[in-house]
Amino acid sequence: MYRTLISAAQLQQLDPAALVILDCRFQLADPAYGPTVYEAGHLPGAQYLHLDYHLSGAKNGSNGRHPLPDGQRLAVNFGALGIGPDTQVVAYDDAGGMYAARAWWLLRWLGHEAVAVLDGGFQAWQAVNGEISTEVPEKRSTRFVMRPALEDIVEVEQLAANLGKPGYQLVDARAPDRFAGLNETLDPVGGHIPGARNRFFQLNLQDGQFKPAAALAAEWQALLGDTPADEVVLYCGSGVTACHNKLALEHAGLSGARLYPGSWSEWCSDSERPVATGT
Repeated sequence: MYRTLISAAQLQQLDPAALVILDCRFQLADPAYGPTVYEAGHLPGAQYLHLDYHLSGAKNGSNGRHPLPDGQRLAVNFGALGIGPDTQVVAYDDAGGMYAARAWWLLRWLGHEAVAVLDGGFQAWQAVNGEISTEVPEKRSTRFVMRPALEDIVEVEQLAANLGKPGYQLVDARAPDRFAGLNETLDPVGGHIPGARNRFFQLNLQDGQFKPAAALAAEWQALLGDTPADEVVLYCGSGVTACHNKLALEHAGLSGARLYPGSWSEWCSDSERPVATGT
C-alpha cells in the first residue's frame, strides 16, 4: 500500500486491475486547461478530476474559493470511478503535486488510506517512458466505503476562538509576498492570519519532486521548533496547497496536522476577523 508518494517506476509495477489513477491537472488562471491536456494525453486508465467541479463544493461568497465538497456526494463520485475499500489510488498533476495533493487529502478525509501522489507527476511518468493514452477509460463503478477520517479539519469559528492558543499553530502555504500582504491578486484582502508562520509549499520540492523525508523533517522541525505536528493547523489561499504541506509532513513522518479548509479566502471575507501583514 502506498500512502504518501509513489515513484513513476513503482507505479509501472502495479496491477492496473487493482488501481485507480486520477488526473488532477489544473491551472487557476485557465480552468479549461486540465480537460484540454487530459484529452491530449494522460496516463493509461486515468480518470480526470477538475478542481472546481469535482474536488470542491459550492461557493456562497463567504466560505472560500474552494470549499470542501459534500462528503456523501464525494463518496458516491469516488465509487463511480471504481474506488473500493482496497483500491490503490494514485493522483497526479503537472504542477509538483499541488492539485493531486488535494485529491489525496480528500480521500484520506473520507477514511481511504491507500492513496498516494505520483512524485514528479506527469513529467516523471514521461521521464521513464511511460505510456500515454488518449482513450477515456470505462468507469468501473463500485461502492466507496467511508471510514473514520484520517484527516481532521478546523472550522473558521473554532479557529477564531483559539487564535494564539496551544494546539493552534498556524502554517500558511502561500508565497512569502502574499503572506506579507503584497502582490495579492486572488483575494480582496492581503495579509495572513495573526500568529501564522509561513512555509511556501514549493519549498517541499526539489527539481519538481518532493525532497527526501529526512530533509523535509529537518526543515519542518526548524520551522515548528518545539511545536508538535498534531498542534499545527495548515491553511493557504483556498485549502489546496495546504494539502501539499500536509503531504510533505506525512512523508516526513510528522503526522497529525489539521487543515483549515476555508483558508485565507474564507478568513478575509469577514472584515471583523483580524489580519496581519509583513513577515
